[in-house]
Amino acid sequence: MSDTPTAPTARTAPTAPLRARAEIDLAALRANVRTLRALAPGAALMAVVKSDAYGHGALRCARAAVEAGAAWLGTATPEEALALRADAGLPADVRIMCWLWTPGGPWREAVEADLDVSVSDLWALREVVEAARLAGRPARVQLKADTGLGRNGCQPADWPELVGEALRAEAAGRVRITGLWSHFACADEPGHPATAAQLTLFRELLAYAEEQGVRPEVRHIANSPATLTLPASHFDLVRTGIALYGLSPSPELGSAADFGLRPVMTLAASLALVKHVPGGHGVSYGRQYVTPGETTLGLVPVGYADGVPRHASGSGPVLVGGKWRTVAGRVAMDQFVVDLGGDEPETGSEAVLFGPGDRGEPTAEDWAQAAGTIAYEIVTRIGTRVPRVYVNEEANGQEPRDGD
Repeated sequence: MSDTPTAPTARTAPTAPLRARAEIDLAALRANVRTLRALAPGAALMAVVKSDAYGHGALRCARAAVEAGAAWLGTATPEEALALRADAGLPADVRIMCWLWTPGGPWREAVEADLDVSVSDLWALREVVEAARLAGRPARVQLKADTGLGRNGCQPADWPELVGEALRAEAAGRVRITGLWSHFACADEPGHPATAAQLTLFRELLAYAEEQGVRPEVRHIANSPATLTLPASHFDLVRTGIALYGLSPSPELGSAADFGLRPVMTLAASLALVKHVPGGHGVSYGRQYVTPGETTLGLVPVGYADGVPRHASGSGPVLVGGKWRTVAGRVAMDQFVVDLGGDEPETGSEAVLFGPGDRGEPTAEDWAQAAGTIAYEIVTRIGTRVPRVYVNEEANGQEPRDGD
């Protein structure tokens, strides 16, 4: 039986009795990969595992994604990509791409590790060509076009020069142009005119490059929101980041459940203290919260050093004893307080900050709204002091990767 994203999964590892833990459900991640592949059946899938897999743990998540059919892995930095390539748990033929380079980066190491490297400008192309010469083998290069995001990527006016020099380097045996790609700016905003404009421009730049003789293995522009809602953007490869981890790219597009996705991370802690206090008692720095009457307070031993957003002071939701509580006063570096309203859970009881919502707990999106940010930031910022506890590591029904 294959994994399902719509129901709680059987656990294969015990919940650790820790100060705090981020429980990572790899069955949910595998199910999300399969759901996303089904949405883009004509394209290969890249599992984006940058920033330690959005805080979920890059190596474990990369392995699980590949088990479920991801043919590519994506990172921002070359260091992230090199760490993945060094992982003996990944098949050697998995393609790994990285795109955030600065002058003097580890180009030769990337060439020797058979990474796909992104090039947006002539300086980068020239550095990777030199690295390929030193390595004695061609570099795998993907040319990125800036179709309107305004970050990395070659401007359309400079595209002919970049394409021309890349083709000359390919003819000289220094590079293989493996991909042409770009990135959307507003795909998470339904109906935004910039998305259609970018897609049109991308097609034009693709056509130019191919007319000049580029024969890319993959053409890609679709991120998570475009994968979910814009089939015309799927081309040969879709790059899924936040959706891989069971979170919606935007509430306006729909919830995770609307797309058949299941959140992968549950963040919980053990209450460090439960105590009675009188009315009028200040709580945390600045006494921004004062108890309205006699009550009980619970101390949750995580704070902004662990990634709990300080901007959610006074508003962040927590499930304790089957009830939603709210952060009372300011979030401190290592801890925050919830007003238990007179309830008396035992010290050590579980406080769930967010999870899939199966037990009535808040979700990462609830925390995003409380902090005035996006769910991406909520999961990605969870720090290294919080251990990752992996459950459902064994796949019940593996699917072959694309091309197998």
